[in-house]
Amino acid sequence: MPLGRQMQFMLLFSRQGKLRLQKWYVPLSDKEKKKITRELVQTVLARKPKMCSFLEWRDLKIVYKRYASLYFCCAVEDQDNELITLEIIHRYVELLDKYFGSVCELDIIFNFEKAYFILDEFLLGGEVQETSKKNVLKAIEQADLLQEETETPRSVLEEIGLT
Repeated sequence: MPLGRQMQFMLLFSRQGKLRLQKWYVPLSDKEKKKITRELVQTVLARKPKMCSFLEWRDLKIVYKRYASLYFCCAVEDQDNELITLEIIHRYVELLDKYFGSVCELDIIFNFEKAYFILDEFLLGGEVQETSKKNVLKAIEQADLLQEETETPRSVLEEIGLT
């Protein structure tokens, strides 16, 4: 059962406005994505720290939260529950923290494919796929093991089954 409706997109960006991760759950042109990103990054960065983490923007509701030097920003439909969206952001940060051991911006920069993979295990099509952190982390661990196995060099004899 999905928690809330479909998320439109998630953006992660730094205090300097550098985009670190973007996940779009609605079809938009690259031009429109860039325009939205530029507009939202400027809007969120211009807000004061004590201001509410929810804002109405166009026909969407924007929910964002700052963790250290990164802003996690999601767009949901107007009738969606912003507190559930805030919880989704927090759960994603918890998953990143567990995986990286206290995640920082550099982890996202140098391991962006892992950050995307964790997000894809957690959210599918903009909806929560798995609420259990343990299950998400187990799936990621299994994928890591599988990747290690396929990257382990094998001899030519092993490849053709002669050892």
